[in-house]
Amino acid sequence: MTETAKTPADFWFDPLCPWAWMTSRWMLEVEKVRPVEVRWHVMSLAVLNEPKLDELPEKYQELMKTAWGPVRVCIAAEQKHGSDVLGPLYTALGTRFHNQGLEKNRETIVAALEEAGLPADLADAADSDAYDTELRASHKAGIDLVGQEVGTPVIAVPGSDGEQIAFFGPVVTPAPKGDAAAQLWDGTLMVAAIPGFYEIKRTRTVGPIFESTTQD
Repeated sequence: MTETAKTPADFWFDPLCPWAWMTSRWMLEVEKVRPVEVRWHVMSLAVLNEPKLDELPEKYQELMKTAWGPVRVCIAAEQKHGSDVLGPLYTALGTRFHNQGLEKNRETIVAALEEAGLPADLADAADSDAYDTELRASHKAGIDLVGQEVGTPVIAVPGSDGEQIAFFGPVVTPAPKGDAAAQLWDGTLMVAAIPGFYEIKRTRTVGPIFESTTQD
């Protein structure tokens, strides 16, 4: 399968979300078992929750205050160094935030930037609104495909008619591998392609199951 024959899968993420992280690790596995190429984009839980922030539990309001920094760093990295840096940077951030349980502070962000081969001073963007216009535009591009009632991740692929098929999720743990990853991908596309299909859901009985190492 040639590179040009691969199906682009646009994936909008906020590095703060553990469930998006699980889905992203599944998508890396999907790239191995299906002719798919993931294209990474930034969305923001902080932006998403702005209109209803006062209605959220106090604990979640505090979380949203910390949510601005990582996405601002990601969008600054993309603006200065191109979209190809987002995948490695997301992996470096997510591994530290979720697998290693490190603080979502400047030290952790700098270490992630260095692992991704990016300048450490990009961490300055965490406390700046310099790229908020671009951040909001990237967020809007993803959320407009699925509506305001969902979160991260958002995935979009071209349908057979050329129109994008977009959906939130899937929410899954642990991240499926091999044949299981392929089956979940095939099934997700099958139901998402049906006009008028909106939701399959059941109560979560376990939290995200993180592996000690990430996939390449």
